[in-house]
Amino acid sequence: MDAVPQRKTTPQPTPQTANRPSAKPTPRSATQPPAKPTTQPAATPERRRELLRVAAEVFAAQGYNATTVRRIADEAGLLAGSLYYHFDSKESMLDEILATFLDELWEGYDRVLAAGLGPRETIEALVTESFREIDRHRDAVAIYQRESRQLVTQPRFGYLTTSQERFERAWLGTLERGVADGTFRADLDVRLTYRFVRDTVWVAASWYRPGGLHRPEEIARQYLSMVLDGIAVRGARTPEGGDTPRT
Repeated sequence: MDAVPQRKTTPQPTPQTANRPSAKPTPRSATQPPAKPTTQPAATPERRRELLRVAAEVFAAQGYNATTVRRIADEAGLLAGSLYYHFDSKESMLDEILATFLDELWEGYDRVLAAGLGPRETIEALVTESFREIDRHRDAVAIYQRESRQLVTQPRFGYLTTSQERFERAWLGTLERGVADGTFRADLDVRLTYRFVRDTVWVAASWYRPGGLHRPEEIARQYLSMVLDGIAVRGARTPEGGDTPRT
């Protein structure tokens, strides 16, 4: 006797399962906005320059070793961790600040040295370029003066030594050329003069304020008048009544 086929029955939903939501997932776009990208947009060059400007101000005011990433971030209006999105360390910031300053300085110096000027005109142009760089990079100049002696011992900042050597050759060579052709006095101590001019020009970063009463070109003109021509008017009377000696 054949077995009687069993009738298939469709189970009816119970009250507990009738209202249960479907296990099939609902497309994400139908219920919520797309997820935000996991990577941040690229930083703009303008924002990077602004962060470097802030860092330079803090380094110049507090010193490199005393400055923390958190302090720079606070001054820039960022969380400390956000600053690492732009720079991997405060050393990287310092490196870029100094390298940018020196690159621009040498662009100006190289133009002067290649112009075929006489010794006096070359000194005048180098001094003017120096004051322009103080105007553009006052904080970087202050950092360089304070930190370079320590930084040159680190391989990453080896270019500072190279720049110092080029700087010395440019100034000494011009002064020596001036002595040789009679532009400057034969008894001039070239190395002493170089150190005097170098130090008195660059120390201006400690008091110069961009946007002040005098433009850098005017300061350079006044400075050159004192250094190259002397501070006394030729033929002026001394307090004792005698004439000032002519040079």
